[in-house]
Amino acid sequence: MNKLNSPETALDAFLISQGLARPEERARWHALAGGVSSDIWRVDLPGRSLCVKRALAKLKVSADWQAPVSRNAYEWSWMQFAARHCPDNVPRPLAHDAEAGLFAMSFLAPEEHPVWKQQLFDGEVSASTACAVGQVLGTLHAASAYSAELAAAFDTTDNFRALRLEPYFMATADRHPALAARLIALTERTAGLHIALVHGDVSPKNILVGPHGPVLLDAECAWYGDPAFDLAFCLNHLLLKCLVRPDRRDALLGAFASLTDAYFDQARWEPRRDLEERAARLLPALLLARVDGKSPVEYLNDGAQRDLVRAVAGPLLLRPVTRLSLVAEAWSRAVVR
Repeated sequence: MNKLNSPETALDAFLISQGLARPEERARWHALAGGVSSDIWRVDLPGRSLCVKRALAKLKVSADWQAPVSRNAYEWSWMQFAARHCPDNVPRPLAHDAEAGLFAMSFLAPEEHPVWKQQLFDGEVSASTACAVGQVLGTLHAASAYSAELAAAFDTTDNFRALRLEPYFMATADRHPALAARLIALTERTAGLHIALVHGDVSPKNILVGPHGPVLLDAECAWYGDPAFDLAFCLNHLLLKCLVRPDRRDALLGAFASLTDAYFDQARWEPRRDLEERAARLLPALLLARVDGKSPVEYLNDGAQRDLVRAVAGPLLLRPVTRLSLVAEAWSRAVVR
């Protein structure tokens, strides 16, 4: 008798076919809260637990946002790459079924791996955590820079357009005609760069603070492209958290600087001025996208907060700066008012 008791028989079959469970074993499936783009379960089996993830064709947002489920296979491949170079900083990949769009990975107990986003919301802002995130991100980018093999394996510009460039920059351009030309140009410039393996969703909600350093999750947007996107994407969240925890503004800006410095300690594949200039141009676009794009952050519900983001991001898009510290300074001046 099959005792796996999953939400769907196809999920039972996946575990059994991959040798992760036996038909006679009793298992408990628990849906996990997470992002908008996948179903994720914790599966408890006798003496062990694991996670199973499946990509969704329609994302769980109010806007109509479709994305190819093939991204599940690219996330699996990104995890395998990351596990080779930073094994402590990614869940252990266990099994993958490309046809079913499923993979299994190790389960990381939340009591030992708190989510960085929740720590930041709680006012627990650690410069050492930010530094470690920057080091891991820079290490992974450095390990992949200018690799023809990885460029071919992650030729996913169409996915990246569907998951990032269109819903973030192009959707925001529709809302801001005066900024549209800048956002469109930024979209095309970013899409045309193929320098290193990009995670695509380096957000505090996708980073666990583990006993051996940060653990990166949810690489569904993996793409061989512009590493500046990952750096700007993560730094963006540290700025936005200042609006939720204004009492921790200085600490968050300090974390911003720590992450930036640690990242560039590893970023030796191209001149810093070039990489930083691209990140400094992407950052205000990402700020604005998290207010007026297809995936606004859920914690900025106050109109004044959203207006502040627009007031900072708009001028920086029209008159770009070349250093990330200058973006942070403009943000700090606005937030302190």
